[in-house]
Amino acid sequence: MTDTPSSRMRGRTVRTREITAPLRIFIRTEAGSAGVLVAAIIAALVWANVGPHSYEAVWGTQFEIRLGDFGTVHELRTWVNSGLMTLFFLVVGLEARREFDLGDLRDRRRFVLPFTAGVAGMLLPVLIFLLVNRGGSGAHGWGVAMSTDTALALGLLALLGRGVPDQARVFLLTVLVVDDLVALVVIAVVYSDDIKLMPIIIAIAIFGVLLGLRALGLRRGVVYAPFCIALWAALLASGVDPVVAGLAIGLTATAYVPPRGALERATGLFKLFREQPTAELARSATLGLTQTLSPNDRLQRMYHPWTSYLIVPLFGLVNAGIAIDGDFLARAFTSPVTLGILLGYVIGKPVAILGVSWLLTRLTGGRVRPTVGWAAVLGTGTIAGIGFTVSLLIATLAFEEPQLAEAKIGVLATAVVGSVLTWAVYRVTNSLPKPRRARALLGDTEQLVDLIPPVNPDRDHVRGPADASVTLVEYGDFQCPYCGQAEPVVRELLSDADLRYVWRHLPLTDVHPQAQLAAEAAEAAAAQGAFWQMHDLLLDHQDKLQMNDLLGYADQLGLDRERFRSDLVEHEHAGRVARHLESADLSDVSGTPTFFINEQRHYGAYDISTLTTAIRTARARARIGARPK
Repeated sequence: MTDTPSSRMRGRTVRTREITAPLRIFIRTEAGSAGVLVAAIIAALVWANVGPHSYEAVWGTQFEIRLGDFGTVHELRTWVNSGLMTLFFLVVGLEARREFDLGDLRDRRRFVLPFTAGVAGMLLPVLIFLLVNRGGSGAHGWGVAMSTDTALALGLLALLGRGVPDQARVFLLTVLVVDDLVALVVIAVVYSDDIKLMPIIIAIAIFGVLLGLRALGLRRGVVYAPFCIALWAALLASGVDPVVAGLAIGLTATAYVPPRGALERATGLFKLFREQPTAELARSATLGLTQTLSPNDRLQRMYHPWTSYLIVPLFGLVNAGIAIDGDFLARAFTSPVTLGILLGYVIGKPVAILGVSWLLTRLTGGRVRPTVGWAAVLGTGTIAGIGFTVSLLIATLAFEEPQLAEAKIGVLATAVVGSVLTWAVYRVTNSLPKPRRARALLGDTEQLVDLIPPVNPDRDHVRGPADASVTLVEYGDFQCPYCGQAEPVVRELLSDADLRYVWRHLPLTDVHPQAQLAAEAAEAAAAQGAFWQMHDLLLDHQDKLQMNDLLGYADQLGLDRERFRSDLVEHEHAGRVARHLESADLSDVSGTPTFFINEQRHYGAYDISTLTTAIRTARARARIGARPK
């Protein structure tokens, strides 16, 4: 791996496994894969128009899988739509579960608005579609008009929404999680034909076995794989679209921060391997490290890149091919199917999401309201007006030609119109004066607090003005090389007259043997009024933290050497360091350096540009909160 400044400024020394913001990882992956998906759609359209017979011949090829006397044969298109797409919906289920366990939805009250907005954002487009198609043969395809393409919407928002804060993307993803879950239920109940009871009973029994294995603590993928395949096959045989299997499995995969004890055991196993590099100890160390991760995290890291960069683009290549000519376009855009889909998405989605958010805010007196500003809510509605993956999946289940082609062109048109509307929303928002723009994008909802306990000048080491609107807290280790790399950035940030900075100790003693003594030395210096001077010296001399080195620093600062030495020998200040460790546990801090900005965890890089942007956002939020409502 190339060692670049950007990669170095993302490094951390790990104590418990780093829980990088799952939603932000998801957003970055989808943003990067949006271009791949768009390229696949264009390739499908070109192929279908240049060689329509070869396009249909390839994806209509019969493909059989057989094991002894058991086997199944389907078109290649079906294997992609109902086979590989199961993994896509597995990732959807994983994201939903992670958001409930670790994200904003861990506060269940925050689920009310996005759930209601997500459901309304499906119902209104469906009603518009049914109104346009009333009494027509296309009315039974109403499900095509309800579900947003999560991957494409997030990717295009990253490309179109210049200056869009992370909170807006998180709000969008929360709404879309509801969207995806409801869409899967609709597929299972409405668009699954010839339902057979016995295979469903078998599928439920297999799912029960999977839950039992998880309750027993079994975590080996090889144990689960046969049951997952059997669950998929049972649903396929039942007539229910088997992609539901992926969603169900994903929702059961818990997400959590690994306990400190598990990480310390893993560190011990690695040390044993370092001393005796044998194959057996290598296997033990690998298993020990893997077992510290939650099932959700391991599955997410395994499948998310594949679904984003291969499976969803392949789905687009398989299903987006439409032979287009002037007569077809003229017919399609007067077709109730095409118009119902287009109007449902580009009008129904934004009206429903914005309207429900506003109505709930008014009815509850502001107790339930969006976690972002109203411009971001509107932008969520317009970008949610992009249907693709689930829409095309339902279209293939609901329609035959020529209505299938009309549905496809309607779905593709939503991507164009939704993108233009979203670009317009954020273009207008960015033209507003800064205070109004900040409120329009960020809103004034109180953010969830990640830092426990809050900063208290009586027990914390604070640098900067007490009345600063932004507080930057760092959990650090004086021997951690990444903390050393972050220190020049922090010192540059401290030139900001409206910023205060707090250091909390997190000595990682299993990997940095001098860190604990260095932390106690800083506290011993604090007892003589020289914490920050010692803090700076320790980070400037990370390779010299032995007792004699520390005593030399005390002399350099003019401290009482004997008192300083006595404090270290008797571990006089170990209790204060231990309290910082307890606060790290309560705040789910997993490595050093870890930053909090106004009591919210900062994710990602800690270079000067990234941290400055995060601090500006926090300052804008603080100023919004300070204004009279």
